[in-house]
Amino acid sequence: MKAVRLFGHKDVRVVENMEIPKPKGDEVLLKIGGAGVCHSDLHIIDDNLLPISDFTLGHENAGWIEEVGPDVKGYKKGDAVLVYGPWGCGHCKPCQHSQENYCDHQSENPLGGGLGLNGGMAEYMLVPSSRLLVPIHDLDPVIAAPLTDAALTPYSAIKRSLNKLMPDEFVVVIGVGGLGHTALQILKAISSTTIIACDITAEKLNFAKELGATYTVNSTDPDATEQIQKITGIKKAKVVLDFVGINSTIALGTKIVSLDGDLTLVGLGGGRYDYTMMELPFGVSMTNPYWGSRTELMEVVGLARQKKIHIEVERFQLDEANEVYDKLRQGKIRGRAVLVP
Repeated sequence: MKAVRLFGHKDVRVVENMEIPKPKGDEVLLKIGGAGVCHSDLHIIDDNLLPISDFTLGHENAGWIEEVGPDVKGYKKGDAVLVYGPWGCGHCKPCQHSQENYCDHQSENPLGGGLGLNGGMAEYMLVPSSRLLVPIHDLDPVIAAPLTDAALTPYSAIKRSLNKLMPDEFVVVIGVGGLGHTALQILKAISSTTIIACDITAEKLNFAKELGATYTVNSTDPDATEQIQKITGIKKAKVVLDFVGINSTIALGTKIVSLDGDLTLVGLGGGRYDYTMMELPFGVSMTNPYWGSRTELMEVVGLARQKKIHIEVERFQLDEANEVYDKLRQGKIRGRAVLVP
């Protein structure tokens, strides 16, 4: 089979002669319908985020069951499913609560099995357990694949602050990329808070307006903080969702978040924040959530089936993987790129 594999620093190749695996026990062989291309892939490819090489990329995966192991129950060939990405041990307390993204054994595999080791940028993918599958019913796997991260991650982050997303408050979304553009739709679907979107191009800011942002601000403007505070007034933003995570966006978030607000850092931009008393408003919760739970992914599928969220998708072939990564580096992907075998 054909697969997109990483062999080392910036060494991505399309391999033609991979063997199609045979499922055993509770394993499931998936015929891939679509594999999302995520910005976090670039941290693995360009920044050596994973200390391993020679593995198949792709952690946003959807397709149809091709074959099941003898211990699999409840699934059959042809079922359309998503693959839940952060694979935990399956046995510890967080895993039993469907939060494999916070598995007690994460230190042994800090990014989870779904973020690389056996990815879905291939014609087939071996999933180690049927518990990691989520049915998508009538959804197209190509459209549904990015739900596993580009929708699940912002959905889980937003749910943390749901009690603060009231009609008289403001939420700021920094970064209108793969995750940020979905976050805008989720906020419109499950809250009535006034949304302010920030990005660095007019195209992205116009896109944010299309998706429901009431206000937009270019975060590179010298007076971006003042523009946002003019909108929010003295109360500032009760929730700030940073989908970039570089020094400048973190600094912006600390200036616009309100007393007792939530500053949620989702982006893996590698930024730093040096805490100083009196600089961060009192009562602020600064968190760095990771992905989301499997039950939350089921809720995300529900939103998609109700047509309350729709991920903008650009389709490419597996052979175009390197070109897609170059486009991603240059910020030329609108929404999410999906590789289709």
